[in-house]
Amino acid sequence: MRRILLHVTFWVVYTLQDALVGMVWAGSESPVGSGPFWKALLDAMLCLVSKFIFTYFLLEVSVPRIVAGKYRLSRIVGEMVIVFFISIFVYRVIAFYVIFPVVYGKPSPTGLFSLPGALAAVMDIGFVAGVATVLKFVGVQMRTKENEKLLVREKLEAELKFLRQQTSPHFLLNTLNNVYALARKKSDDTAEVVMKLSELLRFILYESSDPVIPLIGEIKVLEDYLALERMRYDRRLTVSFKKELDAECYKITPLLLLPFIENAFKHGISESRFESYIYICIRVERGRLEYTVENSKDDGARELTNKNIGLVNVRRRLELTYKDYDLDIFEEPHSYRVNLSLNLESRVEI
Repeated sequence: MRRILLHVTFWVVYTLQDALVGMVWAGSESPVGSGPFWKALLDAMLCLVSKFIFTYFLLEVSVPRIVAGKYRLSRIVGEMVIVFFISIFVYRVIAFYVIFPVVYGKPSPTGLFSLPGALAAVMDIGFVAGVATVLKFVGVQMRTKENEKLLVREKLEAELKFLRQQTSPHFLLNTLNNVYALARKKSDDTAEVVMKLSELLRFILYESSDPVIPLIGEIKVLEDYLALERMRYDRRLTVSFKKELDAECYKITPLLLLPFIENAFKHGISESRFESYIYICIRVERGRLEYTVENSKDDGARELTNKNIGLVNVRRRLELTYKDYDLDIFEEPHSYRVNLSLNLESRVEI
């Protein structure tokens, strides 16, 4: 329906301007509402028949074939030339037998196939067909760009969904390891761990699928995870978790902060044979989040490389969802430290 409306509007506007040009060209100074204008309008409307033939052949046949690239160009051009000559013939027949003797009440000043009459037909038909074809190509290009944007957006959405799905099993595996370790010790805390695990599962299943969640919800997940790890390591682990938020209205991509804490345990605390520590600080001021995770490690601990799955995942998620961020990783002989500076208001919609 929208396409039909656009075509009707185009032809109405073109016909009106063609009638006005025809009236002025004839040298009449009469106002729009007088006889000469209506004669010029009828003239323009009768000529539309020949213009329709060539214009819509271009729009519906030639242009789609050119865009598809499935036909030889010589064949397309040959067909266009044939239809163009047919349109000129129809134009001259209407002008010679209808427009001049009926509309204007006088014989045509030129012969049916005279050169001046044919040139006038070429210019008249060629102009409107050229304008319509240009508009058609512009529309095709715009739709092509929109389709390309849609494909890119769908690809990025699929990639982001995959990254989220990759984060969840990785997190669950680490948490189940905690439960297993406590179960082997026959710890009295096992039941509490299972309860916290169920809360984390609920978060992953029902909340982490959302594009964004409240920042305080993400912090709650970090606190629950740290509580599980405390039960596992008991006195061997010292945890310091500082939070400074100037408001509670901020939102963040779910499970974005957790991988850094998981890495701290996997590549530092779990490999340490002595007392360990983990320091976490979250500070948000005017929409800017400063996030630091530091943990101890032994001399023989493995290096935390950029090929680490968790870090690769979170880096890519940051690239896809935020325009303004800085992520720095520092490794010292006895500690790892990650600093994330993130503008929470710079999130982009894919």
